Amino acid sequence: MSWFRSGARRHAAEDGDARQAAGARLRRWARRAGLLPSELRRPVDRVQRAIAYVLLGLVLIAAPLAALSCATWSYRAGMKAEHAERSVRYHAVATAEAIGVGPAGDRYVHETLRAHWTAPDGSTRVGVLTAWKNAKAGSHHRIWVDLHGNATTPPRPHGRTVTDTVYAATGAGLAVALPVFGVYLAVRRRCDRYRDTLWDDDWARMDADAGHNRPS
Repeated sequence: MSWFRSGARRHAAEDGDARQAAGARLRRWARRAGLLPSELRRPVDRVQRAIAYVLLGLVLIAAPLAALSCATWSYRAGMKAEHAERSVRYHAVATAEAIGVGPAGDRYVHETLRAHWTAPDGSTRVGVLTAWKNAKAGSHHRIWVDLHGNATTPPRPHGRTVTDTVYAATGAGLAVALPVFGVYLAVRRRCDRYRDTLWDDDWARMDADAGHNRPS
């Protein structure tokens, strides 16, 4: 039983040390944040801390609201663009006729082919397309065409809408946070100058007191 008691005491001591370390870290964080009273803190330090808390609260409230608003607007605009492009673009099956067609001397001629496909109105269209993988005469490939049957780019993907939404939210948050951070830097610079003036006054007072108290 002695080994059990000694082990229990050791674990209790370790738990106590862990709690003391956590308490020390908490007090250190609170001291750095200016939450603990200190005789060395000047009124200008308290003013700077109060302004910092106000600006921080402003950012914590305004930045999420701005990000949410811009993200909502961007997502709705993106979804509207998706539906608009999908409503005027259609799939068609292109059949390759010849590989490597294009202007003479074109260095990328091997990447093109001539193909035909059926337009939405039922007519047959012929044009030069970018060659697809393993393309050969007679092979088929799905392409996108517009209302007139001309080959066009695919409609807007949903991934682009999500990406634009993230960019809009991030940009809105930064647009709110960065100016506020600039205001805090200006306040801090002004407070630093005032602190320097106070230090100079204190040193001058100490020098004067030392001169008066100097033994004759």
